[in-house]
Amino acid sequence: MQLFYQENISPPIITLGAEESRHLIKSLRKKVGDSVEVTDGKGSLYHCTITEIGNRETKLNVESHVLQPRPAHHIHLVIAPTKSPDRMEWMVEKAAEIGFDELSLIQTDNSERIRLKLDRLEKKIISACKQSLKYHFPVLNGLKRFEELIESSKDFMGQKFIAYVDENHRDHLINLAEPSKEYMILIGPEGDFSPKEIRIAIDNGFAPASLGSSRLRTETAGLASVHILQLVQEQK
Repeated sequence: MQLFYQENISPPIITLGAEESRHLIKSLRKKVGDSVEVTDGKGSLYHCTITEIGNRETKLNVESHVLQPRPAHHIHLVIAPTKSPDRMEWMVEKAAEIGFDELSLIQTDNSERIRLKLDRLEKKIISACKQSLKYHFPVLNGLKRFEELIESSKDFMGQKFIAYVDENHRDHLINLAEPSKEYMILIGPEGDFSPKEIRIAIDNGFAPASLGSSRLRTETAGLASVHILQLVQEQK
């Protein structure tokens, strides 16, 4: 199954843009009358038939529509951008394949990069979700200062975690996380969170969580945390 993406769908006709049309023609060699599946990234799956085809746009007729249910849990990954944008893009792509629901970028005391091209991250998310056949695409939030993120987290009703390097806390995330919950987990930069930031997070309800005995790079920690939280759901 090849999944296509188009936002703001209004059945019974779907018009694919130039990028999706070129992929449909050149890579898949689809023709008028062929069947294709399209999602809006908000849970809808449309089974369609190609009625017009071209390099700039392709017209589809919707034959049926299924609304896919949301998972019982919600994973909100909060992470400091890496010095290398390529590493962050790789992490976002792979995390989207595994499955998460929301991504927020934070500026911390030890952050080395405070700017990222959100449109590139968005493209990585869309591509990964299409590849892994996901119909609910993650929400991508812009950069916030650490203190601003902590303030906004006060309304968050799920479990909150902060992962940082400390031999004194050995409670593994997989043991702390409860199934079918909303999660928010903070992942710091290469220089880790500052002691002040760790104290602020804990004072605001974030539980220290270990990701294992190895010291992980930022992008590896982000990916590992998403994977662990998904495993919690599979083991329930």
